[in-house]
Amino acid sequence: MSPHFVIPRFRLPALIAEIGHKLPQWPHSLALVTALNAALKLKLLPESELGALEDKLFRVSVLDTGGVAHYTFRNGLFRPVFSVQREPDLAFAANLSAYLQLLARQEDPDTLFFNRELEITGDTELGLIVKNMLDAIEWPTLPRLPLPGN
Repeated sequence: MSPHFVIPRFRLPALIAEIGHKLPQWPHSLALVTALNAALKLKLLPESELGALEDKLFRVSVLDTGGVAHYTFRNGLFRPVFSVQREPDLAFAANLSAYLQLLARQEDPDTLFFNRELEITGDTELGLIVKNMLDAIEWPTLPRLPLPGN
């Protein structure tokens, strides 16, 4: 993460979540599963922990957009769940800015959780496994692009 770019804490206007809740949610599940499977293919996720995710139901809610994604891990792949029949084994809820800060490694899951910016509910042991998997990800370093005038 460039020291020149910091993702600020923000909350989108409530109108966005009101509209977002009324829209189909399946695209969110497809997008998230595509990203997770790409991370698998790139070997960014620690394979030793994946067995603990087998057949577990996960939910990721982006509170200020109204977006919700459900997915599971089965037979070596993340798969979207379009018809949810039960409560998830593990659920995450946060505003978009918290997820962006997490992905950019600007904030860690513990800090976001203890600052009440990330809600985690469900199986505590599974939550720790997922948190440790997130902490273990080694993001590839992308080349820096020259800025105009530099």
